[in-house]
Amino acid sequence: MTDILPPLALTMGDPAGIGPEITAKAWRRLRQTGPAFVWIGPVDALPEDLPAEEISRPSGIGDLFCEALPVINLNLAQPVSPGRPDPASAPVIIESIMRAVTLTQTGQTSGVVTCPISKAVLSAGGFRHPGHTEFLAELCRVPGREVMMLAGPELRVVPVTIHVSLRDALDSLTTDAIIAAGRTTAEALRRDFGIAQPRLAVAGLNPHAGENGLMGTEEKTLIAPAIAALRAEGMDVTGPLPPDTMFTPAARARYDAALCMYHDQALIPLKTLDMEHGVNVTLGLPIVRTSPDHGTAFDIAGQGTASPESLISALQLAWQMAGYRATGYRKNGGADR
Repeated sequence: MTDILPPLALTMGDPAGIGPEITAKAWRRLRQTGPAFVWIGPVDALPEDLPAEEISRPSGIGDLFCEALPVINLNLAQPVSPGRPDPASAPVIIESIMRAVTLTQTGQTSGVVTCPISKAVLSAGGFRHPGHTEFLAELCRVPGREVMMLAGPELRVVPVTIHVSLRDALDSLTTDAIIAAGRTTAEALRRDFGIAQPRLAVAGLNPHAGENGLMGTEEKTLIAPAIAALRAEGMDVTGPLPPDTMFTPAARARYDAALCMYHDQALIPLKTLDMEHGVNVTLGLPIVRTSPDHGTAFDIAGQGTASPESLISALQLAWQMAGYRATGYRKNGGADR
């Protein structure tokens, strides 16, 4: 697979955050084994002791990657200090994302891995999207079809409602939204994770999954109809399951991904199990996209203490997903954890 796939495109993220530091650490860890990747951002933002070499295009970097980090250089409007975010960086952060998408759409890179951005910094710089995911969907011309998955070594979760208040999540949860998320998740498990017959577990919303209507009716009125519709399409779907018992080791062995009703219902179990190796994956795009499951960490930027583990996991998962897409490999039963 290493020989047939082009490298990955790694965006710069916010240069005042830990992105440059964890990029350097990831390169040092992966330089001999791969996957190879190209950093798209300012050379000046990288640690001074990192061997880096400017390139004009990603092709043919195999030998170079062992010796230096390949960089498609972008110019900052002004120097940035670690831990001091500056809205003036917004245009080059956005340019990095756009270049990575274009390179992947044209087959020059095999997937996009994004270093963390600050929504506040980008918003102050005029960015009108809620975050990476929505911007990537627009760039790929599939707005509204994007679905967020968080994937770890022991669990994959998909929240149906994402970055809204819990009250708004309850108001916006619909049968159609659950069906759409289920369809996208099942297709991604086949195409990007090589699982021929995906198994989905659907969480209930209320304690004890509503206890047959005694603790809430959403399981009957919203969730069960969605499950029935997905099953009618031939999918292997179980639920609604009590959220407090569906993440035990025995329960996790019975499904490949959990469809959850709101953000924290999905992310708390995943981050509790293994936050360091969690990866944010955008499903529903025509390209592969992953990201570390953490933010910019401005408070520790430049101190040399940031862990690269989630970024390394994001690079490795993107490479694996690109390989499944390229080869069309499918395996029967069980998650490839």
